[in-house]
Amino acid sequence: MSAPLARALAERNYDRPTPVQLAVLTEEAAGRDLLVSAQTGSGKTLAYGLALAKDLLDGIERFERAGAPLALIVAPTRELALQVQRELAWLYEHADGRVVSCVGGMDPRREQRELAAGAHIVVGTPGRLCDHLRRGRLDISELKAVVLDEADEMLNLGFREDMEFILETTPETRRTLLFSATFPRGIVALAKQYQQQAFRIEVAGDEGGHADIEYRAIRIAPADVEHAVVNVLRFFEAPSALVFCSTRDAVRHLQAALLERGFSVVALSGELTQNERTLALQSLRDGRARVCVATDVAARGIDLPSLDLVIQADLPNDAEVMQHRSGRTGRAGRKGTSVLLVPPARRRRAELLLNLSGIDAVWGTAPQADEIRKLDHERMKDVLFTEETTADDLALAQALLAERSAEDIAAALARLYRARLPSPEDIIDPGERTGRPRDDRGRDNVRAPGGDDRPERRPKSGKSSSKHGMAEGSVWFRANIGRRKNAEARWLLPMICRRGGIDKGDIGAIKIMDTTTEFEISERVADSFAAKIKRPDKEDNIRLEPMADAPQRLAPSEERSKPPRRESGDSDHRERRDDRPREAGFKPRSKAFGERGPKFDDAPAFGKKKKHKNKPGHAGQPPAVTAWPVKGAPGKKAKKKHRG
Repeated sequence: MSAPLARALAERNYDRPTPVQLAVLTEEAAGRDLLVSAQTGSGKTLAYGLALAKDLLDGIERFERAGAPLALIVAPTRELALQVQRELAWLYEHADGRVVSCVGGMDPRREQRELAAGAHIVVGTPGRLCDHLRRGRLDISELKAVVLDEADEMLNLGFREDMEFILETTPETRRTLLFSATFPRGIVALAKQYQQQAFRIEVAGDEGGHADIEYRAIRIAPADVEHAVVNVLRFFEAPSALVFCSTRDAVRHLQAALLERGFSVVALSGELTQNERTLALQSLRDGRARVCVATDVAARGIDLPSLDLVIQADLPNDAEVMQHRSGRTGRAGRKGTSVLLVPPARRRRAELLLNLSGIDAVWGTAPQADEIRKLDHERMKDVLFTEETTADDLALAQALLAERSAEDIAAALARLYRARLPSPEDIIDPGERTGRPRDDRGRDNVRAPGGDDRPERRPKSGKSSSKHGMAEGSVWFRANIGRRKNAEARWLLPMICRRGGIDKGDIGAIKIMDTTTEFEISERVADSFAAKIKRPDKEDNIRLEPMADAPQRLAPSEERSKPPRRESGDSDHRERRDDRPREAGFKPRSKAFGERGPKFDDAPAFGKKKKHKNKPGHAGQPPAVTAWPVKGAPGKKAKKKHRG
């Protein structure tokens, strides 16, 4: 390694390379295209920074005057691109390397001036780099290497065309390094098309997930998400923590709730400008803020030196996202904790995500208020007596002792210490897994009527959960959303569970109609459900209310009544058929024939009947149909002529 790079590493106390850094520096990888897979937080940025050194410096220790860039590095998000720019800037600092960033949200004219002044390495996001290339502002004639960092994430974000444009525009003699957390089909296809005999490197941890991260899964009631976040933050008291939400609205809501409780918190989401995002990250790095609430895309590439805690307030959609979230902590050999908040309705999904990731999480309940207060007492002793006592401190203490007792002074000190801490919340433990058992294929097992133990598939929306409804008394409720607004049981069911703080085993039939949805709730939890759905909620546009015209609180021994009749506004198919314009000879089908459709006068009856001989007067033969000739109607020959 050249002396300037070794000096930069020594100043940052890098005395032992990570596995991925060792892998890219082997003789087999030297000078070749690389296809590298390694977990997030494993030191990939420094790895390709070291791997490019021989190509960029070309036998010399220091760069010559900056001109056209020698290396181009593409990252999926602004935060990651700026982080890479900072990492490579200090790595090549003593080699006189100039690293320029080109990212969305920044002033393109300033970037144009920096590119015109010359750069050895350019780091940017796909869209902004393509814009500079198309406008002729980025000179790639001297380019020796291209790096695609987090290539799988760029595919997920829809940057495939931009990546292909960059790879097709750059010189064919370049060296291409592709770094990805996983190797999906899109990445393999991209490597085959744009790399030449790439050397494949896969660096996996010794254990599932991150070996330096402790995973905890916490059972919570659906309405206790905010309270659980508060108590987890208070329990761990990490210097900085990252809380993940699935949507921008959820980020805003949770940030406001934490600010109200006294936390120093910032938010990161796609709706913020680049300046706002930069200020938020800077406040986390200098300690002015301790908690960051963010979405997945906004948090990609965040590297905070003291991030010890990650809370996943909303469960991710797949295992890779969960690992990327958790990978924000436990980086470069540091220890970290990743906490998943799991309501009862999401328990199975959480178990599936953990199994797919090979992670053995510790299941438990949210920290209780008494536990947190006990920890506060212990921490107060450590905080108050860490610094040496000065003469001024002793003089003030003696003055206080002359006026007050030692017990009063200690109590006042405890009150002052607690006043700066957010109060812990009281949380109800939802208990272990409840509801219907499941078979190996993940289907609900419902005991069939009559004592048969064979599994019966849970019906789709609009059908009863079994022939005789729920096994216990129930109460009917109504939601003001129906088929016209794309209501579906697959998202109505978890929403009802969350709003009412119940498990899906407490829900019976769900009937989705045109403008409303009616659903059945177990009588055992009906009172608490009715009280909880009155509380303010982020989905207040969907109103849940008891049905006044439905049979309420049926005893288990009583014969179950039919579901409540539909509202007058919800017309069924028969009403719609009767409203059709009637043609001559049209008659509604009589009740004797069921609902098989209209019947026309003087038409033979249709249906599956026993075949009969075509003779008049034969038993079972339908009434004879008389045909009258129409004057001027074409005969057989005339019809052929007419068709011709």
